[in-house]
Amino acid sequence: MAATLGLISALLAIQGASASFSLATTFPNISACASEPITYSCENTTVIENTCCSPTPGGLVLQTQFWDTYTGFEKQGQLLPKNSWTIHGLWPDNCDGSYEQYCDLSRQYDPTPSPLVLPDGTPVPPYTGPGVDTFVAEFGRGDLLDFMKKYWVSQGSPNSGFWGHEFSKHATCTSTFDVACYGPDYKKHQDVVDFFDAVVRAFKNYPTFNILAASGILPSNKTTYSLSQLQGALKAQTGAVPYLGCGSNGTVLQEVWYFHHVLGTEQFGHFKTVDSTTKSSCSPTAGIHYFERTPTSERDVRLLP
Repeated sequence: MAATLGLISALLAIQGASASFSLATTFPNISACASEPITYSCENTTVIENTCCSPTPGGLVLQTQFWDTYTGFEKQGQLLPKNSWTIHGLWPDNCDGSYEQYCDLSRQYDPTPSPLVLPDGTPVPPYTGPGVDTFVAEFGRGDLLDFMKKYWVSQGSPNSGFWGHEFSKHATCTSTFDVACYGPDYKKHQDVVDFFDAVVRAFKNYPTFNILAASGILPSNKTTYSLSQLQGALKAQTGAVPYLGCGSNGTVLQEVWYFHHVLGTEQFGHFKTVDSTTKSSCSPTAGIHYFERTPTSERDVRLLP
């Protein structure tokens, strides 16, 4: 851990040492997309020829978030952001609700793959190289890395491993992050940084904590809420019913998934909310706990530089 932090600090210091330094861009080459038919993913009536222009076949895009109450890595300084849910990921489900995973093992950066073996019998080898946080640092994106450390926080594992998992399992199955989409000037790991940028951009559209709080729904160790209350508050602001995930036999709120069809690329396109295709795992009848966090497990990241 200390060695990794030292490497990241050194990379960022080098990037900032030169006044003439210019950050490398990480976005794809989508110039050809201007001449493509304009349609939302999962709503096209003809085959999408240029899959760099629209997520294909994973056109049902989910922005997913967690409500954890602790991280298990508090002693390492891995704390949750106060008054905010945390990022889980950005997933490319197929239009029928099924999904692919680990679609390009040459870009496998997950130290603890899940599953270890794909349905077709292909093994997914654990990644043992430098953390993906070093990839972000190599591109001089201290701003992105800072946001990820604040809002993309893992429970039960180091953040960098979780970030590598999300890229490897999901982004490699999203056509707009294919290496070919970056053209002949592609730089190694450019797609990884680009994906992280897209994840953050999508997450910022859904301040789940504030939406619920503004509707009178706050974390509590005493009060419970109904599924209809939670769904209604979120639908009123997003236009669609998201998936709500609960543990403890459907009585403890843990996650939310916002479903979309996307016009354009996952990086820059317009996300249109659609109702969840997955039935909520929360009880439709019992009271649902939205528990307070352990006080020592969170920090007010808005006060940090």
